Amino acid sequence: MTEPVEDPLTTQAAANPAKTALIEDERRLTYAEFNALVNRYANVLIDHGVKAGTKVVWCGRNSTEVVALISALRKCGAVGVPLNYRLSAEEATYVVENADAALVVFDVEQAPQLEEASRQAGTVRAWLVWGAAQGAPDWASSLDALAAASPESEPAAQGTDPAAGTSMFYTSGTTGKPKGVVRGQIDLTLVLGLVGEIGYVPDDVYLTTGPLYHSGPQAFMTIVQLLGGTVVVMRHFDPERWLDLVERHRVTTTFSAPTPIRRVVDLPDEAIRGRDLSSMKRLIANAAPWPFELKRRYIDKIGEGSLFEVYGSTELGVDTILRPEDQLRKPGSCGRAAPGVEIALFDEEGRPVEEPHVPGDLYVRGSATFSDYYKDEGKYRDASHGEWLTVGDIAYRDEEGFYYICDRRSDMIISGGMNIYPAEIEAVLTAHPSVADAAVFGVPSDEWGESVHAAIVASDAVTDEQLRDFCREHLASYKAPRGFDRIKEIPRNPSGKTLKRQLRDPYWESRDSKIG
Repeated sequence: MTEPVEDPLTTQAAANPAKTALIEDERRLTYAEFNALVNRYANVLIDHGVKAGTKVVWCGRNSTEVVALISALRKCGAVGVPLNYRLSAEEATYVVENADAALVVFDVEQAPQLEEASRQAGTVRAWLVWGAAQGAPDWASSLDALAAASPESEPAAQGTDPAAGTSMFYTSGTTGKPKGVVRGQIDLTLVLGLVGEIGYVPDDVYLTTGPLYHSGPQAFMTIVQLLGGTVVVMRHFDPERWLDLVERHRVTTTFSAPTPIRRVVDLPDEAIRGRDLSSMKRLIANAAPWPFELKRRYIDKIGEGSLFEVYGSTELGVDTILRPEDQLRKPGSCGRAAPGVEIALFDEEGRPVEEPHVPGDLYVRGSATFSDYYKDEGKYRDASHGEWLTVGDIAYRDEEGFYYICDRRSDMIISGGMNIYPAEIEAVLTAHPSVADAAVFGVPSDEWGESVHAAIVASDAVTDEQLRDFCREHLASYKAPRGFDRIKEIPRNPSGKTLKRQLRDPYWESRDSKIG
């Protein structure tokens, strides 16, 4: 029988018990203290029947509790299912039910979002809430109280369940319903390749710029933690606060979509000038393409030599890396293949594209790709080409092996780093009695990369703002269209497929890329 492998956090706590593991505002936890908190959480979860393969939904803004819970789930061998705290109650209920969650753990701030799910989700055995100093909702138990009475000892080994995976991130689906992306065990060889390429060190200090329910911010934070670095928790993003934390805690690394950093560099020069930001060595740019002008402004205002861009996805992991020395030399590129990752381009007939500058469907093969769409094997097959997998992007490579993403097969919109699929918005719009037909697509936005836009066939009796409010009742607010075109008929081909390119292209005529 194979002996269980010690969790890396346990190893770090034994080797560096007094080293700072986590900082949130004025609260600091050493590795010994942080590991003790994680163990208390893990033992609470085990007491509630969590074992290898158990699906546990968690929901909350970045916090000490969220960071500790992520490690506790790993120690239990559970499948962590992060829930976007910005989803509507209706969307949240769908995720909890679709995931077959046995347990839901959440911040008290999210109680209104989850109350409907608490009444409908039949698979959930218990609801645990943190931060309820004035009392938990009557349908949940206090995680804080349970953890205070739970032992700090290492939890009993619960093993792993390869078939269930280790995490499941929900990403919106082209049919309008979110899909659970099942991910397996971490390939340490691949992680070490990233560590070597990006240059992570045990004394790195990671700032949680992005929300930890996203796979990217969570994954890169975990790399820093497992190397023995320090995590600085930022609960609510604020550009001046971001600068304060980088300077105060000598932050060396973070992961960010373009929008937060745009807000930083948009600050008046006097807000940045004179600050010591020299500690920043590894800023990972992803979640949406970074415009070239934003990269230039970051380098001018924050400093050169620290900007890495990666191309990847929840499904396929990190696939390419563009190093700092290539940021201005290779405008529009997302870099070369990441260590341990194979990339291939295929034409519409499925033949490999070998020539430079010839676009093809981008496919990835490697150990970091996802293993399934939960309860949707057909979608997984659609994304497969033998051993190769895709998320529908079209790309080309140049003579030096640098890749350029030039379009998407799917209609996905990336706004402020959030993946938004038009089908779910179209379903809501056409449910309104005054809307006969709708087509949703992305248009250029200097602030967000893309913003949500809708072409509608609708009665004059309903206003744009009323339709926007109607969408917000059923969807996360960021999915509501910011603009509307009222037209007589949605263009379609003979088979009935919406010709969105006809609607979208006029907005993108002056842009080289159709994805931001």
